[in-house]
Amino acid sequence: MTPTARTSKIPTSAADTTRNPWWLILAGPVAVVVAVLAVLAAGSFSGAFAPLTGFPDPGVAVRWGLPVSTVLTELAVAVTLGALVLAACVFPAGRPLQRSLGVAGVAAGAWAVLTVVQLVLRYSSISTTPVTAPGFGAQLGQFVSEVPLGRTLLAITIVAASTSAIALAVRSATGALWTAGLALVAIALQSNTGHAAGSASHELAISSMFLHLGGAALWIGGLAVLAVVRVRGGLDRQAFADSVARYSPIAGWSFVAVGVSGVVNAWIRVGGLDGLGTDYGILILTKIALITVLGVIGFAHRELVVRRLLTGAAAAGAEAKDRTGWLFWRLVAVELSVMGAVSGVAVALGSTAPPIPDAPITDATPAEIVTGHPLPVELTAAEWFTQWRWDLLPAFACVAALVVYLRWARRLAQRGDAWPVLRTVSWCTGIAIMFWVTSGGPAMYGHVLFSAHMVQHMILAMVVPVFLVLAAPVTLLVRAVPGRRDGSRGPREWVLAVVTSKVGQFFANPLVAAMNFAGSMIVFYYTPAFELSLTTYVGHLAMILHFTLAGYLFANALVGIDPGPHRPGYPQRLLLLFATMAFHAFFGVALVSGEALLVPEWFGLLGREWGPTAIEDQQRGGAVAWGVGELPTLVLAIVVAISWTRSDERDARRRDRQADRDGDAELGEYNAMLAKMAANDTQPPAPRSRRR
Repeated sequence: MTPTARTSKIPTSAADTTRNPWWLILAGPVAVVVAVLAVLAAGSFSGAFAPLTGFPDPGVAVRWGLPVSTVLTELAVAVTLGALVLAACVFPAGRPLQRSLGVAGVAAGAWAVLTVVQLVLRYSSISTTPVTAPGFGAQLGQFVSEVPLGRTLLAITIVAASTSAIALAVRSATGALWTAGLALVAIALQSNTGHAAGSASHELAISSMFLHLGGAALWIGGLAVLAVVRVRGGLDRQAFADSVARYSPIAGWSFVAVGVSGVVNAWIRVGGLDGLGTDYGILILTKIALITVLGVIGFAHRELVVRRLLTGAAAAGAEAKDRTGWLFWRLVAVELSVMGAVSGVAVALGSTAPPIPDAPITDATPAEIVTGHPLPVELTAAEWFTQWRWDLLPAFACVAALVVYLRWARRLAQRGDAWPVLRTVSWCTGIAIMFWVTSGGPAMYGHVLFSAHMVQHMILAMVVPVFLVLAAPVTLLVRAVPGRRDGSRGPREWVLAVVTSKVGQFFANPLVAAMNFAGSMIVFYYTPAFELSLTTYVGHLAMILHFTLAGYLFANALVGIDPGPHRPGYPQRLLLLFATMAFHAFFGVALVSGEALLVPEWFGLLGREWGPTAIEDQQRGGAVAWGVGELPTLVLAIVVAISWTRSDERDARRRDRQADRDGDAELGEYNAMLAKMAANDTQPPAPRSRRR
């Protein structure tokens, strides 16, 4: 019988003699009540829910019902996402996974219903029209069909309802992961509400809000679902200990995401220390204090509970296990209550006017009208490294990738396994370049100069991937992270599943990777995809992800160390590389000789008085694609040639060792074959028989 089968079939009473505390069942409702009381108290303090002077009042039920429905919606989102992620990455296969998916389905259904309530109350609040007013239904229909905010809330409702149906239908970790991605789409839509499209720091506000909502949902929802599945008997003691240990790093990264994004949001809206003295600033300080308390409780979880659950308690006997369990549940109850308070304060913050209002830019310049940002100073060599515009999501991903890789390498070193230093240096270099190209000069000037955008593109697709491939991250993951045996999927299982899947093998095939690497440039620049990457933040992130991944797959097919597709011989690799180089040259020449401006409503309307004209700059960008883009290709060709030489040297050394073991039997057999052929050549031909 497999460990998964044992975990899923043993009754709770037989697998775990420790009873769950009865009062833990009340922890969830208490957290909800605390969240509602917190939002009401914070709103009363800031006056956010008081009737506006000089405007019609939609009614007390709308003014106070909207924040309550909002906080309940966010708690439902948290439970939904937390349940799906735990089903995909934490819980073992069988009953725990199924119960987690069931919780996700119910929570997503509540999310959809609450979003409808929030939609109705939001329109009533914005239009100052009571819900009971004549014609309210027709006006609401117009709101959801014509107004962007109404369409967004309607889309969130549809996504939430779809998430509920799919979560109740799927039965695997793979299905849970895909459904979690659908829930993240709704969170991304939610991040766009409440921010003026033309306001300053629009992209930073959206990215920080997405990181904040996603991190808080994983943190709150993950802990709540862990408690629900345990209380309902879905986990025996060992599975529970493993699940808590797996949830711990998720909670840690969620805490960092919430903290970083919270600081960024506060910096955007408070503007300085003086803003902390306002009602908004006091609520910010209250939220910071509550999050700090949560961080302390989380540290206690990790140091006092998780270690004992996995090691100390198991060796100390049932009494110690019971004490550890009670300590865990007490911390969970307190933590859920504090999380509810944080959620309430956060909703009140969203309804309170900040010191720096999130309003469209007044007296905007042409560049601010088009891009939402002031036109930067004239580009010189120094500005490539001194000008910065932080892109929070790529920056957070870069820091996380650096920390995780270094921790894995340190884990190998602690157990006495060697990991090449040059691979670590290669990874750090690639991540540092990635950080600079997404938040430094290339990112800032790539929004106003086509040539700078092409520099950013070439570095993302041709420089960063080479460093990342030579760092062999998949090999490090396989060596540093132990495999799981209970049917659950962690980072190791998910990465290997993607690498070995038919889809992964198809896109990693050298020919497909080369066609994607070269052909996607034509598709990107000569279709509306280029315009979307300039005008929408989602399109911008998709561009970064696509070209980095396309370059990674191509470089991995040529010089990769990690397990992957069947790589062709070195002559074929060089031929494939030079073919893509020729395609780059063709693409660059087409841009250099072109007279039609790409996305003229963007690059042609910036009011830029310095530098070349828009068409001259585009032609300069073609020269970048043609000339500068070939340099990384030549470097890659040199790496392929060096790998070819080293491969021949390894084969020669292998043959020498084989000859030492068997007395060069292969050479002896070859010489014997030659001697036999020579003897056959020297023998006289056989006489022919005469015909009669």
